[in-house]
Amino acid sequence: MVFAPDTEVALRTVVNLINTAANGREGLTSVGDLDSFLAAEGFSGARTRDATELQSVRQLRGVLAGVWTAGEDAAVDTVNRLLRDANALPQLMKHDGWDWHLHATAPEAPLAERMSTEAAMALADVIRSKEMDRMRTCESEDCDAAVLDLSRNRSKRYCDTGNCANRAHVAAYRARQAAAG
Repeated sequence: MVFAPDTEVALRTVVNLINTAANGREGLTSVGDLDSFLAAEGFSGARTRDATELQSVRQLRGVLAGVWTAGEDAAVDTVNRLLRDANALPQLMKHDGWDWHLHATAPEAPLAERMSTEAAMALADVIRSKEMDRMRTCESEDCDAAVLDLSRNRSKRYCDTGNCANRAHVAAYRARQAAAG
């Protein structure tokens, strides 16, 4: 394991959030879309379920996408700003079947603030561990989705949003067949 389980979950949520806008599509068009996203990610706590909340999560998505491709210094600046803005106060918590993990905001804090704080804390672990190279962009020529490589050998090259890896492998196979034939 590279990171603590809650850090890995938060990082996967960041990737999935960023990828709701990958390849020119908008995956968070409604509050219902946001509800579905949060349910899939197991995100709990207070919600307003309104357009303002949706817009704040979309804005956070843009900030996190910027961190994903930023250099270390810029990432640190953004992570620190997110933690400062939320007045983050890390505490150990145990709930909903989860063992001990960190929360830095109250469950009743605004959704985007809770999401940004969890993301920032996970990204802080990545930065402190000198593992930012695990935060990548899909290597498929026609894809700009975020990729989180948690493999031991750091070999993950393609996103999980579609069939990028399959398409690349099929194209390579066909190229080898054409060269051999």
